[in-house]
Amino acid sequence: MENKRIAVAAIVIDEPEAAVEVNSVLHDHSDIIIGRMGLPYKERGISIISVALDAEPDVISSLTGRLGQISGVSVKAAISKK
Repeated sequence: MENKRIAVAAIVIDEPEAAVEVNSVLHDHSDIIIGRMGLPYKERGISIISVALDAEPDVISSLTGRLGQISGVSVKAAISKK
């Protein structure tokens, strides 16, 4: 039985060199990404990425877990209840 949920992951990149690894992880999960918006905030030296996802909760957790292990990256996800 399919248990997919819609989610939004908010990713904050504090170290510019981490962006390459973040993009690589997101590319590995491109099949579950509905949409993506990135905002470079040059005045603060950070980047903000918002990613809409459609996947099972375990897959969403796996993705956010991988992103959270990258140095200089913070990530949080909000997952729909249905």
